[in-house]
Formats: sequence, structure tokens, C-alpha cells
Amino acid sequence: MNQSKHKELSSRLESVVGVKEVISDLGELTAVVDAEKLIDVATTLRDTYGFEQLMDVCAVDYSQYGVDEWETGGSGFSRGVAANSVGRLSFGDEAPAYDNDEPRFAVVYQLLSIQNNSRVRLKVFATDNEFPVVPSVVDIWSSANWPEREAFDLMGVHFDGHPDLRRLLTDYGFVGHPFRKDFPLIGNVEMRYDPQKKRVIYEPVTIEPRVLVPRVIRNTSRRADDAETSAEAADEGNS
Repeated sequence: MNQSKHKELSSRLESVVGVKEVISDLGELTAVVDAEKLIDVATTLRDTYGFEQLMDVCAVDYSQYGVDEWETGGSGFSRGVAANSVGRLSFGDEAPAYDNDEPRFAVVYQLLSIQNNSRVRLKVFATDNEFPVVPSVVDIWSSANWPEREAFDLMGVHFDGHPDLRRLLTDYGFVGHPFRKDFPLIGNVEMRYDPQKKRVIYEPVTIEPRVLVPRVIRNTSRRADDAETSAEAADEGNS
């Protein structure tokens, strides 16, 4: 999208009733919308602005936003030097409560207008952190069916009005939502086949949570120095 077209679309989005804010960053437009206005805004974008195709739906958990486990140095990056995330919990540990006043969960919609060759992103925050709910857009874009089910399964966001809101990827009886930041990285249970019982059984996970081994990105100039040293040694040998 060229610059003039980008600015024009940004201005038009700001005039849509229900759009709280339009963010322009890295050549992309994001329209932040209140949950109760989502259906109206989505319908307007489809019927008036030509965004006939929904490319993707995903959910975001902001509870650990800005928390990292990286430590940088002069020679590169080390990973996992400290267990800062709540995802490094042992089995049975209880995650700390989310005590931030800001909304924890957001749903993001990636829209494409083929006729106008443009894209826009919708972002909707769920108002209830304990039971996040946003309206389903399946009646507007039927392609939202499975992505909304995936977001419900992995992040626990409920889509009001979805015709068949069931888990999509996890097993029957699965407890929790594995993409939430407070879900343990090692999981809660592990499964194996029991030859005595002749069936698959679930047990508390036996993996011990640990900080990852640091990964170092080496300075590329060292390779050049090594190559030069090897060339000099070869020349001496030939002489």
C-alpha cells in the first residue's frame, strides 16, 4: 500500500463509528474497537470498505507483556538466563493472580480487501479478565469458524454467538488453555500407555522446569579472522 493510500485508509477508519483508535506502525494499520461495537464495525468494513476476506483470528494474553528472560552482551544474546515468566511453574503450583487494571485478553482479526489491495487489523479487548468474551464474527465472515474455536481452545476466549464453540486442538477432558501465559511450559499432565490396564492413562507431569542453556550468537568477524589465519598457514606450508 502506497503512502497516500495508507493515509487515506487511516483517515477513513478513524471516521467509522465504534473505532476508538487507529494505530499506524511499520506500514500497517490497526483499528482498536470496543467489543460491543465489533459487529457494527466489522459489517461496515466488509460492506462499505470492501474487506470481504478474513485471513486470521487469534487471541493475545497481555499478562506477561514486557517480561523477558533474555540478557544481552557485547558478543551476542543469551537466552533463558533467569526464570522470570510465570509459565515456569511446577505441577500443582498456582499462578499469581492478574492484578492489573488493564484488560488482559485481546482478539486480533486480520482483514484483506482484494478489490482495493489493502489490509487492516482489528483489535478488540475483552472487558472481563476472568471470563473473556467477545462477539463472534462467523455471520460476517464464515472463515472465522475454526480460528475462533482455536482461540477458545488455546486461550480461553469465549465467542458469543458462535454456532459450535468446542475445543479444536486439545484432547478430550483437557484442563486449562495452553497458550495462556500462566499455563506451565511443561504442562500439567503427561500420558502413556499402561500395559497392565491396557489403556492410555494420565499422570502428573514428571519433567522438572529449568532455565534453558544459554545460546550464544558468535561474532561473525571471528570467522573471518580464522579464515585469514588458515590461509596464511597454507601459504607458509606451500613455501
